[in-house]
Amino acid sequence: MSSLYHECIELLKNRNVSLYDIAECVLLLQKPYYDDLTIEQCEEAVESTIRKREVQHAIITGINIDMACEEKKFYSKSIEEKILEDYSLYGVDEVLAYGICNLYGSIALTNFGYIDKTKPGIIGELNNDKKQCNTFLDDIVGAIAAAAASRLAHRK
Repeated sequence: MSSLYHECIELLKNRNVSLYDIAECVLLLQKPYYDDLTIEQCEEAVESTIRKREVQHAIITGINIDMACEEKKFYSKSIEEKILEDYSLYGVDEVLAYGICNLYGSIALTNFGYIDKTKPGIIGELNNDKKQCNTFLDDIVGAIAAAAASRLAHRK
């Protein structure tokens, strides 16, 4: 496996996100359509999604933006403040997530819209965590789950 893949897994882990956490969101999205779906199949779909270079770049970029904001390292303080507060009209975090979804088509975009609105599991935890900035991370995790769910749907 590539070093970028391992870097992504380590970054997610350091931000309190496991592949299992993301797989639970995939299971929630696909269980109504796939009676015998297992968490292991969902976790495998998450792993496959993260193996894509475009996804790896989005994960690394988004988490680095969140961390730079926490450390007050942005040159533009007005943007830094918007990211730190997850300002509703700042949509660049969603745009980065769309890049992941676009790899898996319109089903992934629909899944992402749903999961971004309902914020189940780890996504809600990240969204409500006030100890660290997760403005990009919660959307990236949602996009990975949406893409992995779409990957399963395409193969069914």
